[in-house]
Formats: sequence, structure tokens, C-alpha cells
Amino acid sequence: MWQKRTKSSSTRIHNASSPKFACSSFKDVHTLLSDEEIGGVGAGYTPDSPKRSSIFHRVRCAKSLLRTLSQPPLPKYAAEPDTEIRISGAEQTVVVYFTSLRVIRPTFEDCKAVRTILRGFRVSLDERDLSMDSRFMDELQRIMGQREKSKLTLPRVFIGGRYIGGAEEVRRLHESGELKKYVEGIPAARPGTCESCGGHMFILCLECNGSHKCYSEKCGFRSCTLCNENGLIRCPSCSCAPL
Repeated sequence: MWQKRTKSSSTRIHNASSPKFACSSFKDVHTLLSDEEIGGVGAGYTPDSPKRSSIFHRVRCAKSLLRTLSQPPLPKYAAEPDTEIRISGAEQTVVVYFTSLRVIRPTFEDCKAVRTILRGFRVSLDERDLSMDSRFMDELQRIMGQREKSKLTLPRVFIGGRYIGGAEEVRRLHESGELKKYVEGIPAARPGTCESCGGHMFILCLECNGSHKCYSEKCGFRSCTLCNENGLIRCPSCSCAPL
């Protein structure tokens, strides 16, 4: 008498496509994966369409751009000729003020690194060691217009008489390949090591034999006026600009 109740099917048919990621953080990942599959063929891909760049290539480009933008610009004296600091008479050489003392380790390492970079170009190099002659300090203060010695950091590099900067500027120019353009036109360095000074650019004073004291019967002992406080004079064979 009673008609049997038919059970409704509990199976649901999903005709719609699966929903995309709801989380906004996965949205870009979903788009990238839908654009390109393994082998370079993805949704919307046709044989005539240009090949898309890989995700890794995009990441490398983004990192390179961020690294470039994060670097501070070069100082004005290295970019604007009107504000240049120059050394007269040093147009045909590279002058570097440095110290060979290891008292301050970071300064010593910076000086060593800059000298290694500059020597690699095999051009005329005038290395002025402030620890060998204190007059180099006075000379550098006069050039930079700096009265306080404590504010002068080393090294300081001049190419063709033009002030380039310190260790940071030299490293950046060398890594970008610009430093090679700066040294173009500088005469090549002399081959080998100087036989007179052994590459130290200083020799003992011939007047006082390195004692920095001279004796005369009339005046007794007096300070030698030809050498520095260490009893040294610049090597006449390889020095570019004697003090």
C-alpha cells in the first residue's frame, strides 16, 4: 500500500573546478606554477608563445636589483670633477698613503688589500708609508685639509693626481671593473725589485748613517736635516716624488 521511500543519493558531483588557494600568501605561487609546468609547458602555453623565464631566474634578478640598490653611492669627490681633491705633480702615477704597522688590525688589513689590488695592475705606484716617515702624515693632512690626525683614516688613494677614496671605494671600483678605466694611461711599473732599497722605497741616510745625528767639533751633536726621524731618506732610484 505504501510506496517505498527511495533514498536520495548522497553523492555530490562537483562540476566546478577546484578552488584556488584562499590564502593570499600562496596566491603568487599558484600563479607562477600555473604559468609554467615542468618542461616549460603550462596552462595557456602554445608552441608559438615565447619561452617564459624560470622562477630561479626571476629570483636571481630580484636579488641582484636589491643588492645594487642597497649599495651607497660613491662620494662626490669620485663623481664630480668640480669637487675633486688633487695632488700636483702626480699625474703619471698612483699614490697610496698607508701604514705598515699592525697596531690597528682592520686598518692594516685594508691597507694590505688596497696595495694588492693596485699592484695587480702593474702601473707606476708610489707607496707612502706613514709609519716610515711622519712627514707623510703632515703632507696628507695638508692635501685633505684635515687638521686633526685622528680623523684621517687609511688608506688614501690618488690616481693620476685625483683623489679616489679609501679601501671601500677602491674595492667597489675594482669589483665593478671601473678601477681599470681609472688607471688607463698610467705608465707601467718598472720590472723587478729595486736593487737599492729592495722595494722598501727608503734607504739609510748617507750623511748620518741612519742615526739621525751629526757631529761637528764646533757645534757638537745636531739633528741631521737630510733624513727623517728614523734616519731614512727616500730611495732616489725608485721614489716618484721626494719629500
